[in-house]
Amino acid sequence: MARRDKENYYLDIAETVLERSTCMRRKYGAIIVLNDEIVSTGYNGAPRGRKNCMDLGVCTRDKLNIPSGERYELCRSVHAEANAIISASRRAMIGATLYLSGRNSKTNDLLADTTSCSMCRRLIINAGITKVVCRVSADEYTVIPVRDWIFGDESLSMKG
Repeated sequence: MARRDKENYYLDIAETVLERSTCMRRKYGAIIVLNDEIVSTGYNGAPRGRKNCMDLGVCTRDKLNIPSGERYELCRSVHAEANAIISASRRAMIGATLYLSGRNSKTNDLLADTTSCSMCRRLIINAGITKVVCRVSADEYTVIPVRDWIFGDESLSMKG
């Protein structure tokens, strides 16, 4: 039996974290790793103490037919990356890697286009994280140097 490579090992853990997501559209799990140690985890869901969309039985963005990647201000959830960043000290994130995995909440299919939104990209940049690894299939992933987002200055995608 072959040993699982580190990137997929950490993405597998992010997959477990996303199981706590309360979003009715998409479930995301994120973990931040520094020096081969998990610093923090996060999944998307309503702020602490507030009701989740699952509890309310309605997603405002679905109800208004808002396409994916648009009008995040109407969403009740805090994104997985933001929750992972909130739970870590900046010192523990400088030079770290963020691992991100996403699934469709209705079908549970992996999201091959998983990436951070423009708001989370800004948080990742300021946190000092240097690399983001996004799962695209059970064994495949993309590696994004955060430096690309800095010098691309959001021109890569305002939606994603």
